[in-house]
Amino acid sequence: MKAIIVDDEKHVREAVKLLVDWQHFHIDTILEAQDGEEAIALITEHRPQIIFTDMMMPVKSGPELLEWLDRHYACGKTIVISGHDDFQLLRHTVKHGGVDYILKPIDADQLHDAVEKAIEAWHREENERNRQLQSNIEMNQIRPVYWEKILSNLVTEPSAYEQSALALAQEFGMDRSMNQCRLAVISMDTMNKELKQKFEANSDLLFFSITNICNEILRGTRSGVAFRYMNTEGEILILLYGASEPLTVLREIQRGLAAALRASFDIGLSDTRPFPAGLPAAYKEAKSALRRRNLLAKDKQIYQTANTPPAVQPMLSFSDYAEQIRLAVQSGSPEQIAKAAEGWINAVRTLEIITPEQLELWWNEYHVVRNRWLVDWFGDRQPELKSLLNASSPLAIPSDDGGSLSINQWQKELTEGLTELSKHLLKHQHQDNNVIYEIAKYIQNHYHQDITLQEIANHFYLSREYISRKFKQEFKVNLSDYLSDIRVEKAKLLLLNPNLRIAQVAGMVGYDDEKYFSKVFKKMVGLSPNKYRKVNQP
Repeated sequence: MKAIIVDDEKHVREAVKLLVDWQHFHIDTILEAQDGEEAIALITEHRPQIIFTDMMMPVKSGPELLEWLDRHYACGKTIVISGHDDFQLLRHTVKHGGVDYILKPIDADQLHDAVEKAIEAWHREENERNRQLQSNIEMNQIRPVYWEKILSNLVTEPSAYEQSALALAQEFGMDRSMNQCRLAVISMDTMNKELKQKFEANSDLLFFSITNICNEILRGTRSGVAFRYMNTEGEILILLYGASEPLTVLREIQRGLAAALRASFDIGLSDTRPFPAGLPAAYKEAKSALRRRNLLAKDKQIYQTANTPPAVQPMLSFSDYAEQIRLAVQSGSPEQIAKAAEGWINAVRTLEIITPEQLELWWNEYHVVRNRWLVDWFGDRQPELKSLLNASSPLAIPSDDGGSLSINQWQKELTEGLTELSKHLLKHQHQDNNVIYEIAKYIQNHYHQDITLQEIANHFYLSREYISRKFKQEFKVNLSDYLSDIRVEKAKLLLLNPNLRIAQVAGMVGYDDEKYFSKVFKKMVGLSPNKYRKVNQP
């Protein structure tokens, strides 16, 4: 903490410095001033928490300093040290926020108490200031999210307008006389590469930046509001309702975004619709306009349904090339995979128009075919199959540095994905040929029988030691525990049938001794078979 002593007499300043236990109050910086004017300069620069001041000083007096502090630095805590027992001076001190009024000669205990009171008051007010600041920060963070939810809900549920009509009128000027609107959608799927990389780790900041730029322009023209659409992933909508020409406003927004972010965006625009009832239709129109745009175009544009008719072009289906690609993946040859992928891509290159609508259709075709392959190839290995099925990512338009569709990038991503799939297939085939996996299959198929390690060794013509060692290396668990896990999992299912006795369940999963079965089951599950049945009985 910092303190300043203001007095035109040096011996008084020295006395205060000697009488206050600065270390006790955690004050490590002590400033000095000979008059109020010098004090104001030091207070402005250093902002001390505690201020000691005399009342009668040249240039600028103590009362004048108190008045200045009250207007410009009210958070500082002032202790007056004066040689004048004057009621008017005391009254002036209290009126302008002084903590205490001490008469000279200075009493050490009185000074100590005054400093303690001043510091307590400063800490109390500082905590309140920090609490208020944090509250304001939180409110400023919540406020945009609140309006995003309100406006997003309005697009899907126009009937919700009545609940928010007054607030919308106060915040955005959407009064009840407003009966028409248009809706625009900013496309985020064809951003340039530089912008994607810049905001890759913080997409929220990107959305915040774009909506801020849009709203700065919209506020200037009083023509609408931009917001993040909360009902889908990664969309910014612009609700246009002012008198300004929508296309003019949107072009200005495109220029503003290009200047601030060095990136251009396609924008889809709806027809004029009634407000708020027409908002769902307006959203569909704007989205439809974007879905019909040509991704091969280099310049970002504003698309409207009326001037963006469905593209008419030769039919091209991924399914026509699927068999050749499947055989290449099964071959395990990167060269064959690359050649098969190139055959499909070369057919795509003949097209003059590729729309997001068409791209999505091909993506769906590819993943239907791919998932069918996975079931055929990995159907008997469910965990691996599930992992590969879940690896299917959402459609992301492969783009060049400028954000336009890049067929070269598409070819690269497709080839890499097929090559990775081929590696999984080869690994799977290798595992199927591995004797340890054959033993695991044997256990899975014969768990209900009296299987012993010696019996398995005899069946596969291998030593017991070799099987134990290799099995533990491959599956990270002992063969006996692997068998017990399977039996217990099967038993859990059978116990759900109330018509089966515990002894019957034990026999069905390979245990002749009901008591031993119960002991093993309780050790692994934590409940006895009977208790497990009661807890999980439908």
